Amino acid sequence: MLTRLNLTGIQQKRLSEELPRPVQPEDNVELIVASVIDDVKENGDKALKAYAEKFDGGAPESFLVPEEEIEEAVRNCSKDLVAALKHAAMRIRAFHETQIREKKDFELDGISVQTLHKPVMSAGCYVPGGRAAYPSTLLMTVIPAIVAGVEDVIVCAPPNRTGKIDPATLVAAKISGVTKVYMVGGAQAVAAMAYGTESIDRVDVIVGPGNVYVATAKKLVSGDVGIAAAFAGPSEIVVIADETVNPQLAAIDLIVQAEHGPGGMSWLISWSEKVIESILKEVTVLAEQSPRFEDIRSTFDTGGYAILVEGPEQAMDVSNFVAPEHLQIMVKEPSLCVEKVRNAGAVFIGDMAPAAVGDYVAGPSHVLPTDSTARFASALTVDDFLKEIHIVEMDQEALSGVADTLTTIAEAENLNAHALSVRLRIEKK
Repeated sequence: MLTRLNLTGIQQKRLSEELPRPVQPEDNVELIVASVIDDVKENGDKALKAYAEKFDGGAPESFLVPEEEIEEAVRNCSKDLVAALKHAAMRIRAFHETQIREKKDFELDGISVQTLHKPVMSAGCYVPGGRAAYPSTLLMTVIPAIVAGVEDVIVCAPPNRTGKIDPATLVAAKISGVTKVYMVGGAQAVAAMAYGTESIDRVDVIVGPGNVYVATAKKLVSGDVGIAAAFAGPSEIVVIADETVNPQLAAIDLIVQAEHGPGGMSWLISWSEKVIESILKEVTVLAEQSPRFEDIRSTFDTGGYAILVEGPEQAMDVSNFVAPEHLQIMVKEPSLCVEKVRNAGAVFIGDMAPAAVGDYVAGPSHVLPTDSTARFASALTVDDFLKEIHIVEMDQEALSGVADTLTTIAEAENLNAHALSVRLRIEKK
């Protein structure tokens, strides 16, 4: 099911010519999403109700999920799942608490600069739904915001086939400390959080993964609202394997990301033809046994590749070019590959560290950069909810010490008032 590709003998500078480009969305996606955003900006809840009727099979009386429904979900949820979500939440919270920055002071020649890290006032977390429930994504988006100190954290999630938000997602909301949960999905949910409606207040930052329409909506509203730099779209993985790998484990890890559905990417890279053959054989067996076979096959058909390379160095050249969301290194000497990692959302080492660990319990958020944005972006962190504020303090003597430098540059830029604002101060007795 994976397309074969032989890159042996291909020089690094030619990789861009030989490697397949990511599948591009339909040309009209941005036009469709822009139209949805404009509709929500102009018509608010009326537009949300229309889209709920169109896409969800009916509009709820209220988009806000009542507290009683959340409490009922907690009561009816299995004790094992509640315990698992609490354990995952503890690990996610513990990791993100290590990212909190203390106030920093800088002083040079009498000029004091304090750096304060202040959270945004509100954040909106998009949690996918409909096709499947993702309570883990709620934990992975909400907890970093709360650890950062955001006071008002809301969640938007689409309904499932029963017309409700999945109960497990509501239980995760209760555990994480969400302020409010709204049953709104798609690009319209992003627009509602960005601009506000009669029932949904606008927020300062929007985070969370989604399909191409959700990701495109976040892209289009950026500038009006804070958006994490990463394009968190359909799931991706690159598996690098050598002759020491367990073929079945490599195969299931390719399938893990593919089962999220269409638009994703699953790449296998090895310098052994025999290894590729053995893994592909296992892929066929395991995929056909999966209840999500159609989703897996769809991902493999459009974004699945098995690539033969010359060795570890070329394998990493390919991986860095792709900049995958997940990079799984399953080789005898992983350090040879790890030291060459430049672009990846998260890296998993060895047979016993599957990417699924990162999806649920490792600690870092599983909201990772996709679509090659790992070239410049990182996983969702506490920093996505923080702002730096600098406080400058000095006396006349310190100002005099930098006056010549400041006035010379200001006058070179023809900003004479800037220079005068300094001279008036140092001439004053």
